[in-house]
Amino acid sequence: MKKQPEVTEKTRQVFVDVFCDLYCKKPIEKISVQEITNKARYNRSTFYQYFCDIYELLAFVENDVLDYISKKDNRGEPEIAGMVALYDEKGTYLNALLGDYGSNRFVERLKACVPLEVRNFPLSEDNPLAPYLYEFHISTVLSLFRLWQRRGKDISLDKLLALIIELVRVERMY
Repeated sequence: MKKQPEVTEKTRQVFVDVFCDLYCKKPIEKISVQEITNKARYNRSTFYQYFCDIYELLAFVENDVLDYISKKDNRGEPEIAGMVALYDEKGTYLNALLGDYGSNRFVERLKACVPLEVRNFPLSEDNPLAPYLYEFHISTVLSLFRLWQRRGKDISLDKLLALIIELVRVERMY
């Protein structure tokens, strides 16, 4: 008997959501398949139909975010609008991946694929300082998102984005 694709996707999504919730609260080493399946209210055998272990589930979540970014057509869209779309679509994943227990490896992978272009900076791409300015820019934006999450999203997303836009504007003046 073949499963219905929407049921299969819904089941996978339950596992992902439970994992993300747990990963926001503790390191991956402290998360077990048993804990995920108990919270998801599925059998362990069902989990193993989708993922071979916790690390494959983590890779699925990371790759889903990175695939979303790489497939999104950002031409003509301001980078901040792209960040809002990313957060709207993948906010639960980002909360977990950029949270206190997220990995630096993922952050580096994220930086590498965020569609910010060096040519938008006051330095040309061939200037040896351009990669440093880019790193400063993307690291600052990611750090602000992480701080916002750690503080329980104490300001609205619109206010956070307005702050980021203002900081980028000031940064480009120098």
